Amino acid sequence: MADRLNGTRILILETREEAQFAKLLAEQGAEVVQCPMFTIRDVPDPAAVEAWIRRAIDKPFDDLVLMTGEGLRRIMKLAVARGLDQALVAALAKSRKFTRGPKPGRALREVGLDAQQTTEKPTTDGVIEMLGGLDLKGHRLGLQLYPDKDHSALTGALAAQGAEVDTVLPYVYDSKAADANIIAAIDEMAEGRIDSIALTNLGQVRRLFEAAKAHSSEARLRAGLERTLIASVGPAVSGELAAHGLRTDVSPVEDHYFMRPLISAMAAALAEKRARVAG
Repeated sequence: MADRLNGTRILILETREEAQFAKLLAEQGAEVVQCPMFTIRDVPDPAAVEAWIRRAIDKPFDDLVLMTGEGLRRIMKLAVARGLDQALVAALAKSRKFTRGPKPGRALREVGLDAQQTTEKPTTDGVIEMLGGLDLKGHRLGLQLYPDKDHSALTGALAAQGAEVDTVLPYVYDSKAADANIIAAIDEMAEGRIDSIALTNLGQVRRLFEAAKAHSSEARLRAGLERTLIASVGPAVSGELAAHGLRTDVSPVEDHYFMRPLISAMAAALAEKRARVAG
């Protein structure tokens, strides 16, 4: 079944698991068209990040929670620029380290450190569950955040456990800088050069329309989606599509809302489509 997507062009939008998703699709023979939806930049004013680094060095955290690998890399980049990288790594070595999924763990290993525990699923709920059984009363806890996300549930849960939470946001998203990628992807669909678009979170749908409206391309987006097989990973994405007046062509079977079942559903639908055309 390794060639069941041969001859197809699949558009995927930026996700936390983009590289893995692209790899799985390519293994099935698809030509993967990737569309970065955000450009990542350092925070405009690094003073708050530098202050966090210095607090971590002066009095190492009892616990460190990393939400993204990108976050740690940006922190280390600034630490290197300030000549604080060796001191920071030494300080972080003294903390218990927890990560949201495997990517922050890889970033830790790049500086010679390891996580004590990681979530099975890279979600905020997973982090809350992972830390929920720990006694954090009186602990100083360093928490690396990421942009465009309400983290109040996480910070509130940690505070309720008695932790003194010290947050840092080391990077921002520049959505306008990535608009050109999205408009190019819309044009690809509108010209009939994409067989299927695979949507894995509802924010992708919103971002498509946000960029299309900003560039007077909403009609072209709708025309492109009309001729492209729309694959949704699950109900949340399908609900967002419906809110924009769009259909869902394929989705995994109930309770199997993951990448591999999504790819299987896409492969079956595209094979059926090819058979109809050939017939």
